[in-house]
Amino acid sequence: MDVSMTLWVLTILGLSALIAIDFFIGRKPHDVSIKEAGTWSVVWIVLAALFGLGLLFFGNSQASGEFFAGFITEKSLSVDNLFVFVLIMAKFSVPSHLQQRVLLIGVLIALVLRAIFIAAGAAIIASFSWVFYIFGAFLIYTAWKLIQEARSDDEEDEFEENRLLKSVEKKFGVADKYHGTKLFLKVNGKRVMTPLMVVMLAIGTTDVLFALDSIPAIFGLTQDPYIVFTANAFALMGLRQLYFLIGGLLKKLVHLSYGLSVILGFIGVKLVLHALHESGVHVPEISIPFSLAVICGVLVITTITSLIASKKQAEREAAESGDGKPAASGKSEKDSVEV
Repeated sequence: MDVSMTLWVLTILGLSALIAIDFFIGRKPHDVSIKEAGTWSVVWIVLAALFGLGLLFFGNSQASGEFFAGFITEKSLSVDNLFVFVLIMAKFSVPSHLQQRVLLIGVLIALVLRAIFIAAGAAIIASFSWVFYIFGAFLIYTAWKLIQEARSDDEEDEFEENRLLKSVEKKFGVADKYHGTKLFLKVNGKRVMTPLMVVMLAIGTTDVLFALDSIPAIFGLTQDPYIVFTANAFALMGLRQLYFLIGGLLKKLVHLSYGLSVILGFIGVKLVLHALHESGVHVPEISIPFSLAVICGVLVITTITSLIASKKQAEREAAESGDGKPAASGKSEKDSVEV
């Protein structure tokens, strides 16, 4: 799909306007209700759907299919990010009325960092087609690691600050408590960060870890930088509302890691086949409609089996508690994360 500089500028301005509206509406710190989170989640999904349909009518069916496949993949991978966001909020004891501001700024930082990743990835792919082998192998390896983590009995559930975050804290210093929405304060004549700023940086920089698998994954579905960027943008911008909407549901998605591993493994194989095809080897290539069907199918099956498993687990715990036996401990929400 040929994208002019004018379209790029208009798209970025349009996304910036949507972010500004979102920020203006949520500028006052408050506890986000389920109704508010649900309404805005629907709004972002509808906007993404309209954008995809716009690509269909003003572009072509392939561009539209690639966008929807990329958006759904990035959205499903971003749900996994929410586990870590929960740990970060708990680690820094973020007041509930400030969490929506933390997520908004944190997601903006993540979007900027991902844009850099996308630009770099597009440049590398344009110059070296063999990089598809590396992307494919990395995704298959990541899929295997996800399965290993899902089967692990470890119950580490604490967020560990990355080196960049620790160095920033050491350089600027951190205030001992939250001061509303202020990001910096002057203490004894020295400018220091508030805990709110630290949490925003934690969420933004931690997303780099997830970008390492999500960016190669979407490049496995499309090599168009415009579609890669917009799919990432729409997936990330609705993440804040999704956090409040399904926060209590996260623990019930016990098979999510298995579903994501299947999706990443599938895209990894697709990338390897594409690399072989580019090298002149006659191998079948996986079409976008088939990819979209596989991704949606895996997510539906994963969600259904997760809810069934969670319900059975709850019934067992209730039965054991009724018999006077100690209830079985649930699986940890997320292993420790360190960048």
